[in-house]
Amino acid sequence: MALWNKLKDELNRAGRVAQDAIDEGKLRLDLMRSRQAMDRAAQKLGYGVYRARKAGGAGADIPSDEYARLAAEVANAEAEIERYETLLREAGAKRQSGGTTTPSDTPPTDAPPTEPPPASPPG
Repeated sequence: MALWNKLKDELNRAGRVAQDAIDEGKLRLDLMRSRQAMDRAAQKLGYGVYRARKAGGAGADIPSDEYARLAAEVANAEAEIERYETLLREAGAKRQSGGTTTPSDTPPTDAPPTEPPPASPPG
């Protein structure tokens, strides 16, 4: 029976390693989506400034309430990116140290996706 116990232990270990890899992949996907959200927010801010200056001349500026809203979107996306980068660093450190536990701050998987990721070449 010792052989079966050893086999069971190895299968459990392999399962934990596979689950950690899946969790890290989810974090990477969430990080990419957060970066896309930040890019969209920064584009909106840039377009708002462009339209305001185009309509009002070189000295014109975007209305302060619109600026505050768009700047908050950028700041929120930036904070989310930092959080995911921190979680990925923690997951990488645990993987390097041989630990197989998942990060405690893993975001819920029931959160709605922001947008499907664009196809990108492997690399």
